[in-house]
Amino acid sequence: MSVYHHRFEKVVSYIEQHLDTNIDVDSLCDHVHLSKFHFHRQCSAYFGISVTKLIRLLRLKKAAFKLAYRVEERILDIALMNGYSSHEAFSRTFKKYFLKSPSSFRQLPDWGPWHFHYEPVLKLRTDTMYNSKDFTVNLIEVNETLIAVKEHRGTPMLLGQSIRQFIEWRKAHKLSPSKSKTYNLVYDDPTITAPEDYRFDICCAIDTPVAANSDNIVNKVIPAGTCAVLRHCGSDDMIGNAVNYLYNQWLPESGRELRDFPLYFERVSFFPDVSENDVITDIFLPVE
Repeated sequence: MSVYHHRFEKVVSYIEQHLDTNIDVDSLCDHVHLSKFHFHRQCSAYFGISVTKLIRLLRLKKAAFKLAYRVEERILDIALMNGYSSHEAFSRTFKKYFLKSPSSFRQLPDWGPWHFHYEPVLKLRTDTMYNSKDFTVNLIEVNETLIAVKEHRGTPMLLGQSIRQFIEWRKAHKLSPSKSKTYNLVYDDPTITAPEDYRFDICCAIDTPVAANSDNIVNKVIPAGTCAVLRHCGSDDMIGNAVNYLYNQWLPESGRELRDFPLYFERVSFFPDVSENDVITDIFLPVE
C-alpha cells in the first residue's frame, strides 16, 4: 500500500468519525501528516473532488441512511445534524446527488445515482490490500437459531428497499436489535454475480416460527455446528476484504471443509447509529 493511499484512508476515516462536528481542515492535515499548503491540491488529485465536497459526500451518505432506515427521525432534524442550516438547503444538495428530494428518497430509496458520486471513496477502500496480520479467526460452536427472513432477490442497488421493508416488519412485531440478533445470509459475491441473480437474506432471531404473512417474511434456520468467525470493524465498503481472506487464505491453510450453508453476518452495531468506523460485524463461515 502506498504512503498516500494509506494517508487518504485516514482522511476518510477521520471525516467519518467527526461528521457531527465542524471539521477543521488544519486538524485533519495534522492527523494525516499532510501539509495544509498542499492538502487541498493532493485531495482533489486523489479523489477527483475537493476535501469540502468529500466531507459533504460522507455527510450525505449518513443522512441518506437515516432517511431510508430511521423513518422516525424528521427530515429537518437530519438536515441540521448534518450541517445544513435549513430543510431547503439540505434538499437542494441532496437532490444533486440522489436525483430525488429527501422526502421522495425516504418513500422509495434508490442508491443508483449515489454510487456514481461515491465511486472515489469506494475505489480507495476496495483497492486496499488486506494484511493477514489484521485478521483474527476463531473457531466456535454455534447453536441452532430460528430466524425470520426477508429474501432479497435481484440487483444489489435495490437492497435498501428490502432492508427498509424488513425494518418496518421488525418494528411492527417488536423485534428490536437489542432483543433479537440481526443476521444476513450471504449467498453471492456482488462483484461477480449478475444483478438479476443476486441473493441476500435480511434476518433476525426469533423464538417461535412466523405465520404466513403478506410481507413475504419466511422462516429459516441457522444450523448448529462449527464456524470460523472473524470480527470486521468498520465500513461495509471493506467487508469484502475480510470475506476474501477467509475463503482465499484462512480456509486453505486451515485444512477445514465448508459445510452446506452460506457464509453469514451477525450485525453487532449499525451505521448510522454509530460512525462507520465503529460498525461491528461478525463474519461466520460454516466449516466441518
